[in-house]
Amino acid sequence: MGVSFSGSHKELQEFLDFKAQQYEQPAFIATDPISLAHRFTQKEDIEIVAFFMAILAWGNRQSIIKSGEKLLAILGQEPQQYVLNYHDGDCPLFVHRTFNQVDLNGFLLGLKAIYRQGDLETAFATRQANPTLFDHICAFRERFIPHLEARTLKHIADPANGSAAKRLVMFLRWMVRSNANGVDFGLWTSIDRSQLMIPLDVHTGNIARKLGLLKRSQNDWRTNEELIEILRKFDPTDPAKYDFALFGLGAFEKF
Repeated sequence: MGVSFSGSHKELQEFLDFKAQQYEQPAFIATDPISLAHRFTQKEDIEIVAFFMAILAWGNRQSIIKSGEKLLAILGQEPQQYVLNYHDGDCPLFVHRTFNQVDLNGFLLGLKAIYRQGDLETAFATRQANPTLFDHICAFRERFIPHLEARTLKHIADPANGSAAKRLVMFLRWMVRSNANGVDFGLWTSIDRSQLMIPLDVHTGNIARKLGLLKRSQNDWRTNEELIEILRKFDPTDPAKYDFALFGLGAFEKF
């Protein structure tokens, strides 16, 4: 059934710290969806491209990158300007798995409304005292989904219904964590990195279970909370850095 980690709690933390540092490097993101956002320099362009790449991030990475290239051909050199000047129904043909032209049209209208009113970071803001990542995602959904058709709602995960919301969690990691290692962007300051969680997918979930970090078998929001509670004991200020360790062990090392 796989490999388990037999070391002590301290040894596990040291192992994960080492792996996180090993994989949080530009060399490992050349084939990662985040690499497309690194082609841009303006804050708004970066976050728009990163948002779309996170939303498209299911399937194998080669197909995600291929679809991302098609999307960039639509958005052009100035994605924010494309969004601000977009008109309902002008969307060209686009398909990535079940995300299609109708969905892209809705997303572009939603982003246009958000940037007309403020910016994408503000769209995740909440007035709650001591908000969690759950609160930030729910606040964003309330502002974004009115612009979407019913068929498109499935592309904006709802943690209130138990979804692990992997893509939105990943997008927030990209926006919030420091760019010191040249991977994440560190563009947003309204969400503290201590609030971030692990984008739970087949790699991170399976490795977390093999290491004894998870007991729950399903990948849902409760599992997000279980995993991050443990990882915050290892690093309370930056627990999401362990995403690099868990994903790298699964995707690159087949641990």
